[in-house]
Amino acid sequence: MQSPQVLISEVGPRDGLQSVKATMPTADKLRWIDALVAAGLREIEVGSFVPARLLPQMADVAEVVRHALTHPGITVMALAPNLRGAEAALAAGVHKVTLPVSASAAHSLANVRKTREAMVEEVRAVVRLRDERAPDMRVEVGLSTAFGCTLQGEVPEDDVLWLAGLCAEAGADEIGLSDTTGMANPAQVRRLFTRLRAELGDLAGAAHLHNTRGLGLANCLAAYDVGVRTFDASLGGLGGCPYAPGASGNVVTEDLVFMFEAMGVATGVDLGRLLAARAPLQAGLPGEPIYGMTPEAGLPKGWTQR
Repeated sequence: MQSPQVLISEVGPRDGLQSVKATMPTADKLRWIDALVAAGLREIEVGSFVPARLLPQMADVAEVVRHALTHPGITVMALAPNLRGAEAALAAGVHKVTLPVSASAAHSLANVRKTREAMVEEVRAVVRLRDERAPDMRVEVGLSTAFGCTLQGEVPEDDVLWLAGLCAEAGADEIGLSDTTGMANPAQVRRLFTRLRAELGDLAGAAHLHNTRGLGLANCLAAYDVGVRTFDASLGGLGGCPYAPGASGNVVTEDLVFMFEAMGVATGVDLGRLLAARAPLQAGLPGEPIYGMTPEAGLPKGWTQR
């Protein structure tokens, strides 16, 4: 396979599993992660360090991290909403911790019970912790609701850029944009990522886009066209935000990989093995609907992955 030209960051084991009512048994999570690794995914968000009473689906996150770390050559990532969660993530040995900082004032209070400014201070505290105890761990900020909010409505682009600048000043290694509520359109994605890259340079990070209104792949392509090279996606399209009413549907990893590979953009992901990774996902969540146009339609006749 060709050397990867984009990074597909698989977020299903965190974003997907926290959004369904059922809790996937730990053994099934481990088998699913093994299948994702076998498919060639190089970065996997394996869980979130939040209180089990809030998200019982994530109660086994430390065990899942330990298992994922046995796979060489992949980046094991986890979400932490605050310093306490980051301390637990650091203790577990993650390579990267992601902090959700909402561009919407209303969503910030609903999601993490803190103002946007207070979350910037959490970022600063996590960076300080990292510098003191685990200098190799990366700190990523995902600016959620960057393209609109089901609670607040419109989120001004200037607010997004203001918050991105504060997170950069706080020491974050990369800052990406998340379409948490699936409200983005390609023109908006192109415009806002262009502004983000102009503002932050190499600190500008991943595109985390949802397919709530069917625009997920179009929005990914718009981000790619303006230089974004890291894309979050979820196998089977699992995912959404428990604290953003109406949010659903991450971009389907299988469809995103097929789109890029069909364009001649190497992902480093073996599409056949990626499709096979749906089996352990379905075994661990029997009856849970999963999505994807490519798995349903199959690969075109004569199509081979370069």
